[in-house]
Amino acid sequence: MSQRDYVEKDFYATLGVDKDASQPDVAKAYRKLARKLHPDANPGDAGAESRFKEVSEAYSVLSDTSKRAEYDRIRQLVGSGSFGGGFQGGGYPGAGFPGGAGGPGGAAFDISDLLGNLFGQQAGGGSGATPGGRGAPRRGRDVETDVTLDFADAMAGVTTTLRVSGRAACSTCMGTGARPGTSPITCPTCGGRGQILSDQGVFSFAEPCVACGGTGRQIPDPCPTCHGSGAESRIRGIRARIPAGVKDGARIRLAGKGEAGLNGGPAGDLFVRVHVAPHELFGRRGDHLTVTVPVTFTEAALGTRLTVPTLEEPVTLKVPAGTPSGKTFRVRGKGVAGKGGRRGDLLVTVDVAVPRKLSRTQRKLLEDFAATDDSDVRSHLDAALAGAGGGP
Repeated sequence: MSQRDYVEKDFYATLGVDKDASQPDVAKAYRKLARKLHPDANPGDAGAESRFKEVSEAYSVLSDTSKRAEYDRIRQLVGSGSFGGGFQGGGYPGAGFPGGAGGPGGAAFDISDLLGNLFGQQAGGGSGATPGGRGAPRRGRDVETDVTLDFADAMAGVTTTLRVSGRAACSTCMGTGARPGTSPITCPTCGGRGQILSDQGVFSFAEPCVACGGTGRQIPDPCPTCHGSGAESRIRGIRARIPAGVKDGARIRLAGKGEAGLNGGPAGDLFVRVHVAPHELFGRRGDHLTVTVPVTFTEAALGTRLTVPTLEEPVTLKVPAGTPSGKTFRVRGKGVAGKGGRRGDLLVTVDVAVPRKLSRTQRKLLEDFAATDDSDVRSHLDAALAGAGGGP
């Protein structure tokens, strides 16, 4: 994303939130718009696809606290007139800078001059063009997409293909803009600067070079696919490795996999938000897996050995005699792969199942057992009952 975007685009308005919106409110607004505008939900709708890109771009800045702070600072400085001037295309009025929109002669200086003051560098971020030259290399926009994984794949890690739509390097000319077998040339009029300077008194003004359209280069034989732009809008299949143990809602950055840059600039990044589908048996607690296993009354009373499923091979678990319902056992190393390769544990909770129907024989056996059972499991309630007048 270029620095110009920080000034020209109102990311808060794009997401429909106030400037002082909290991070959770920003995320909530993004998710709502992303679900509505995602290309998968609007096949063939170019307008929805364009809006989805704008929403993803806005969220990539506002969801990052450091980027958001920088964005707010730049817009506040420019909007307050701290750098004393208006500019073309920025959306802020002139503030009396000589040659600004409100200055003598009604001329305007380019936004990149202002951003050069802010950042101490050329706004385009590249060499070979004067500050503000449109021919300077520009980084491609960051892109965000979603992927849904089943529980087992998320725990084990998986390589998947992501379908991402947007601007990409032209598949015919590989981004050069020139017909295969030819190359762009430096513009002879501006010498590759992309601008023509003209002196007007004490001031020097830059105007885009008409010969090259401000790019600083000419393409004698343009690519027939992209017509010289070096990029085309298409759907790309991107192979991505999702690490083992990824959590639901995780955001993974794939450097250089976003939209193609302009004029030889680097590509943006691709951010993948991961959604993990729930499992029918297993839950998750940090790096530990959880599972509940039913046992019968007699198994809990007499003890037993259980065969317990894991995400890999089943394990055998010894349940001691007299195990109460709700007791949790730990099977080490059968959980989720964590940082450094260390795995969490499998937490097995036993649930004593009480039979709803008994045969006559079963009922007689239980009645005989009850007649010989002298344990008082409610002795701790006697004092409370007596104090409340509920004793015998």
